[in-house]
Amino acid sequence: MMRTRPLKVALLGCGVVGSEVARIMTTHADDLAQRIGAPVELAGVAVRRPGKVRDGIDPALVTTDATALVKRGDIDVVVEVIGGIEPARTLITTAFAHGASVVSANKALLAQDGAALHAVAEEHGKDLYYEAAVAGAIPLIRPLRESLAGDKVNRVLGIVNGTTNFILDKMDSTGAGYQEALDEATALGYAEADPTADVEGFDAAAKAAILAGIAFHTRVRLDDVYREGMTEVTAADFASAKEMGCTIKLLAICERAADGGSVTARVHPAMIPLTHPLASVRGAYNAVFVESDASGQLMFYGPGAGGAPTASAVLGDLVAVCRNRLAGSTGPGESAYAALPVSPMGEVVTRYHISLDVADKPGVLAQVATVFAEHGVSIDTVRQQGKDGEASLVVVTHRASDASLSGTVEALRQLDTVRGVASIMRVEGE
Repeated sequence: MMRTRPLKVALLGCGVVGSEVARIMTTHADDLAQRIGAPVELAGVAVRRPGKVRDGIDPALVTTDATALVKRGDIDVVVEVIGGIEPARTLITTAFAHGASVVSANKALLAQDGAALHAVAEEHGKDLYYEAAVAGAIPLIRPLRESLAGDKVNRVLGIVNGTTNFILDKMDSTGAGYQEALDEATALGYAEADPTADVEGFDAAAKAAILAGIAFHTRVRLDDVYREGMTEVTAADFASAKEMGCTIKLLAICERAADGGSVTARVHPAMIPLTHPLASVRGAYNAVFVESDASGQLMFYGPGAGGAPTASAVLGDLVAVCRNRLAGSTGPGESAYAALPVSPMGEVVTRYHISLDVADKPGVLAQVATVFAEHGVSIDTVRQQGKDGEASLVVVTHRASDASLSGTVEALRQLDTVRGVASIMRVEGE
């Protein structure tokens, strides 16, 4: 039997995502009530600019006093879509203290302070859900946290930023340079006026921290994630990738060590074989590849950003939290029992593609090969092209640690016959 008294929802933020959350709550009100077992009522909307016209939202619900809204005491669920660290952090903890559960899309805050927020939620017996914080509409956090709770996840490999994937896909498919592809992404609305968070990997790193923490039952903070942007990727890198049967993607990679004793989390551009499922992810789409003991390989794919897709994830969490509220229970909280150490990037082992500018004369290849051997880095393939006294040497290694590769590159720079290191890129997905 459906409860007639509505569950009250406070919405913090009414931008691209928040306005879609409000719209769906209104247009799908009857369906949501049936799925939850009680009506849901938008009880207040906190914004910075109250004078802006917001279609479908009663102006009487709009306030600039977010703190007063979350302190009301009659609010059942607070939906936070304002982003950033403050005031979001204080508003969320205040909401818990005044009896509300929280649904958030705030990846930056969760990556930095997720453990502390979970602790406050647990202290007050409330829910903290955040499916929308990673990969937009793609159901990913709940499958990792609940569907795979009985399995052992070993690796999470994904494209979790639509802006960077659009840019790299455009460079790959048209031969455009980085700036040209970025300009197109900006014109189409895929890139912000300041794209730094996307192209330098900050956005993906926050998502990697969240995914690694859930997948490995270990606290992983943003500072634990190695981050490398994609602004230095060139058309020449794509040409080299194509010669290897690869393409280039900005990847978030979370791995459990082979011995199970530690984990790593990193974000960087990488070559992946065209045969890998992630290679075919085009445009602004996201996809995440999960590898586990029992389930094997799973892939989650879909739109990773945008108002409606992200709002879909928010509403999914809202339904779950409201159901818990009616049942007088809470869903899964933080699971950090494994407490595995997070290894530094220097210990990460992978393959590398190194392009060198060298003198075109006898003995260069032997000198370069000796340096690799002295640093314990095994060479898989070498390709050399030369003309008019200058040459390029492309080396692809077998798996090696980042530290050993770094030592190799420094030693190569000391050779008189090496004019420069044109590019270094990891090779993943094999």
